[in-house]
Amino acid sequence: MAVTMAEITKLRNLTSAGLMDCKKALAETDGDIDAAVEILRQKGKAVAAKREDRQASEGCVLAKNDGNFACMVALCCETDFVAKNAGFVELTTKLLDFALQNRIKSLDDLKAATIDGQVVADLITDESGKTGEKIELARYECVEAPSTTYYNHFGNKLATIVGFNQEGVDYQVGREVAMQVASMNPLAVARENVAEDVINSEYNVAVEKTKEEQVHKAVEAALKKAGINPNLVDSEDHISSNIAKGWLTEDEAAKARTIIAETSAAKAANLPEQMIKNIAQGRLNKFFKENCLMEQQFITDGELTIGQYLEKASKGLVVVDFKRVNLNQD
Repeated sequence: MAVTMAEITKLRNLTSAGLMDCKKALAETDGDIDAAVEILRQKGKAVAAKREDRQASEGCVLAKNDGNFACMVALCCETDFVAKNAGFVELTTKLLDFALQNRIKSLDDLKAATIDGQVVADLITDESGKTGEKIELARYECVEAPSTTYYNHFGNKLATIVGFNQEGVDYQVGREVAMQVASMNPLAVARENVAEDVINSEYNVAVEKTKEEQVHKAVEAALKKAGINPNLVDSEDHISSNIAKGWLTEDEAAKARTIIAETSAAKAANLPEQMIKNIAQGRLNKFFKENCLMEQQFITDGELTIGQYLEKASKGLVVVDFKRVNLNQD
């Protein structure tokens, strides 16, 4: 039977599929709208399966909050062209609004949810059919706290949500902190929230780096005392190169090697343990200040930490949780 433009338009409004796809589906089903919808959905599944091995590295990240609950959705695709498509952004917003209204707690819960009679996983499959790209609901994060806030960065590739321990946090204060999270990418709220294995790893690296520096200083001092420029003998490649250039004799090179080996061994065997620990702890404290939100320098006012900024805004105000999703490389 002949397919009318009215039928094609109706099917397109229902599915957002292309005109030719709608026409073919209607022709295949003799004008049965419901059957045509199912064919287009099946096409979406076929596209999704075909592109399963493709990388969905582009997409749209959006966040919202409502009182004591904030959430964030990352819907991913293959190209930036699709990510900026109005229909793709609209689907991301639809998922986000549903999650916010229903206080969805996890990615699995959101995927299993039903919106307008369709399981979210099927909505994603349908979108894959419309765009011809692999589409996946890649991330979902939420925060519950007495007060929450959010920040969506320009371009919809980066978003953050933040929770506070007090109700009624000033909008601008909350936004400033959410922007801090977006900009500075903290590892944790406070140092007590940093995983023990991370702390141990950072401390051990600091200890080894401090030991290396102490040995290096001793070697430099010994070389200078012997009248040898440390910069000429800081590696075997440099030694060979500088001999070839006439800047170093074979005897000087041999003497330098002996000094380096003997001084390194002697210094490494007699490093002051407590001094090493003190310097390593100082380096660990620097790590906390750079990576813990409450200790980070406030990007808007370098005279304050985030903790001091919040205390100034409201006595006892602190961040209790935050989440950050960035589709670009930090």
